[in-house]
Amino acid sequence: MSVIPLVFTSGWASGINAYAVVLLLGLFGATGVSDGVPAALQRTDVLIVAGVLFLCEAIADKVPYVDSVWDTAHTVIRPVAGAVVAALLAGESGSLPEVAAGAIGGSTALVSHLVKAGTRMAVNTSPEPFSNIGMSVVEDLGVAGVITFAVFNPVAAAVIAAVLLVLGIVVVLFLASRIRRFLRRRAERREERRTAGTGGPRPPG
Repeated sequence: MSVIPLVFTSGWASGINAYAVVLLLGLFGATGVSDGVPAALQRTDVLIVAGVLFLCEAIADKVPYVDSVWDTAHTVIRPVAGAVVAALLAGESGSLPEVAAGAIGGSTALVSHLVKAGTRMAVNTSPEPFSNIGMSVVEDLGVAGVITFAVFNPVAAAVIAAVLLVLGIVVVLFLASRIRRFLRRRAERREERRTAGTGGPRPPG
């Protein structure tokens, strides 16, 4: 069952930046840093696609409101990526059924993604863009650091990922009022665009 810590950690990281997880693990395997990375993640085409998408996310994730749109679009992608990576890791080690690993990785990625998306909604209530950039950089560095650490010490990395996940949930609950404010503003903007598209409100009959 030694693969469970790496499965959990990769799931947590996939919920934040799935492309970074695929890219980092693939590079670690391709360069010989780790012999436990599945061959599917080391393929050149996979690394190229993951690299391009990582660059796209690195840009979109630092723009206010664009980051939340990007998060919404990845509500399915990140958990699926977490499940697939976890299943591949389990299949490579043979110490955990792939279906169970996929369930662990996918569910962890979903919770992690919801924490990330909720935090960004709260940050987007701030009028300046620097908080978005700062959050994005911290998330990128956190994913890179924890995944790299997990390759060498998966148990300790899993403990760190679990602590960060719990802290993230607490932060989102604390910022719930800001998140509701963000959702209300987004609904108002949609209503304004809809009204503008129909030529303004209809006069009373």
